[in-house]
Amino acid sequence: MKNKKKIILIGAGGHGISSADVIEQENKFKIYGFIDDKKINFKRYKIVGTDKELKKLRKTVSNALVTVGQIKNLFLREKIYNKLKNYKYNLPTIVSPLAYVSKHATIGEGTIIMHGVIINSHAKIGKNCIINTGAIIEHDAFIGDSCHISTRSVINGGVIVGKNSFIGSCAIIKQNIRIGRGCLVNAKKFIDKNKKNNSKIL
Repeated sequence: MKNKKKIILIGAGGHGISSADVIEQENKFKIYGFIDDKKINFKRYKIVGTDKELKKLRKTVSNALVTVGQIKNLFLREKIYNKLKNYKYNLPTIVSPLAYVSKHATIGEGTIIMHGVIINSHAKIGKNCIINTGAIIEHDAFIGDSCHISTRSVINGGVIVGKNSFIGSCAIIKQNIRIGRGCLVNAKKFIDKNKKNNSKIL
């Protein structure tokens, strides 16, 4: 694809590198570089600045994606997203060509759908989410803004996951269960009861 629009990625850790791979595969954007406080050397990409340079870089690049994970801080992704919106960045939806997304599902801006994900009919994914490698989002499920649904986790039909929540790898949420806002569900957990806001299932 010629004349691809440039995009900067905020966060050069493991998830950032994985996100870059998805962007390359989707082939809609050209990665301008990473924003990160650490000086990291990549063969393909540069660290083009820190958070302090975001406002200035907006004159050069109009698209951005939050590529930090969410294990250590459930609210960091939301904070970065709001800063990018304040600087008038466009936050595109990124979908791996190796994922399946039903034409009857909806996905919010700034969300990335990683390789091997399945999103079924009438599922709704909010803004600024990570739906990570191999995760399954079943029919009629709702994922709130700024959530991280980890690798190979299963969100069954009719489940509601509140904003800023983290669902760990291989966790399974039983159908029609409600997970509150700001919740953390550890890897391999089976959740068959509703969880209040800010619950931690370790």
